[in-house]
Amino acid sequence: MKKAKYAKEDETLETLLNLDGERYITDDNFRIEIDAKRVKVTQNRPYGIRYRLALIDPNGKRIIGYENHRKHKIKTKRKKHGAKKITFDHKHKLEKITDYEFESASQLIEDFWNDINKITKFY
Repeated sequence: MKKAKYAKEDETLETLLNLDGERYITDDNFRIEIDAKRVKVTQNRPYGIRYRLALIDPNGKRIIGYENHRKHKIKTKRKKHGAKKITFDHKHKLEKITDYEFESASQLIEDFWNDINKITKFY
């Protein structure tokens, strides 16, 4: 039996990895872009995936994005084991960047599509 790379093995990571490189254009000319690559397991990426999910408006401006790139390292307000957790997981909503608590790949995908549905209703 293969040993899990971290405490809670997420079986849906393969689903996210299979979406790598996907590009969609909606009827309203919004672009949806999904990138996901396997990376070394670290404290900041315990699931071993680097991801970027983005909704881009017809003018090329990112409206919403979920990602875990190092350049946006964020100290969360949540505490894990009594100390602040440093995470690379975050969410962009226009210019605002907030932390995102990665629970699973399936939850990430669901949150992203829920945001797309909410946002595109008002454009």
